[in-house]
Amino acid sequence: MPTFADLGLSTPLVEAVAHLGYSSPTPIQEQAIPELLAGRDVIGQAQTGTGKTAAFGLPLLEYVDPRDPDVQALVLTPTRELCIQVTQAIRAYGERRGVGVVAVFGGAPIRSQVAQLKAGAQVVVGTVGRVMDLMSRHQLVVSSVRFVVLDEADEMLDLGFLEDVETILSRAPGGRQTALFSATMPQEIRQLAEARMLDPVTVKVRAATLTIDTVEHFFVDAADREKPEALARVIEAEKPTQAIVFVRTKIGVDRLARVLDGRGLRVKALHGDMSQGSRDGVMIAFKDGRERLLVATDVAARGLDISGVTHVINYDPPNSPQIYVHRIGRTGRVGRSGRAITVITPKQHRDLEAIERHASIKIAEWSAEEARPERRREA
Repeated sequence: MPTFADLGLSTPLVEAVAHLGYSSPTPIQEQAIPELLAGRDVIGQAQTGTGKTAAFGLPLLEYVDPRDPDVQALVLTPTRELCIQVTQAIRAYGERRGVGVVAVFGGAPIRSQVAQLKAGAQVVVGTVGRVMDLMSRHQLVVSSVRFVVLDEADEMLDLGFLEDVETILSRAPGGRQTALFSATMPQEIRQLAEARMLDPVTVKVRAATLTIDTVEHFFVDAADREKPEALARVIEAEKPTQAIVFVRTKIGVDRLARVLDGRGLRVKALHGDMSQGSRDGVMIAFKDGRERLLVATDVAARGLDISGVTHVINYDPPNSPQIYVHRIGRTGRVGRSGRAITVITPKQHRDLEAIERHASIKIAEWSAEEARPERRREA
């Protein structure tokens, strides 16, 4: 098994990842880092939790000159939460090199972000909308950018940002290096890569690799009116250290949170109609481990990178097998074990079979007798 030094990283970055507790590269890091260090454009197909931030963040830092105050690298993210997490990671990797990393995102005062940019930043991590806003105000100039990353490009597509991404890329230098990371590869993303990348190398971690070894998959049969009771039974039997419960709509999130609260289960809701301050408070409390159960929509949970999540529960089954892979990527992180449990009505078994075929997994019927509470696993 190669080390980070074997991949060609410099001593300061090798020391930084060792200090952060990274023992050896993950498969996506092992494949992507040498290609990026060689100056090639890279398409990485990998979901959250595979180590993709380091896969592009470490090579990016090798190209940045801390003595040059201009913006040299730009990382685009679809959501504020992912923007903050990527910024924290790149700052940690680059601390020993003195690289300035600034996060720019909506829902926060633009004036303070402009001040940080003027103070000097070699790396800018930003949401697509805020980057566009700053560029239109001439407060962010990308003409000096040599390295561009599109993180979770398929999520940018889902949120309708692809046209803005095209605009940003069109204003960056033609000779830049570009890395694109995406859990799925829709036609629109492939077309973007063909138009805006130079002979890209594709590296891929298959969904089956991500799920079979570390996550067990189950389903629970329940009629619509019985679903809240079935979910409560699952939570009480499994006793997860931390769980994310996915619900399709914002109204559904609030309704289910009230039902579970009425059963004495302490839960927090997370969806797009909440104020940014409320969302941040919930995210921080969950990430710190102070909250155990999170009920969320897919959009609100995008970019969540929390290693302590032991269970993902699909209260509403996903609309596609790809979304299932996105959801369960939040448990079983980097070799840890996890459990994914989907509540379905009898008519939805065909959807479950499509997921099994897509991810090459087997989804077994759940029973309370076979539940594995965290405390039992540790005993």
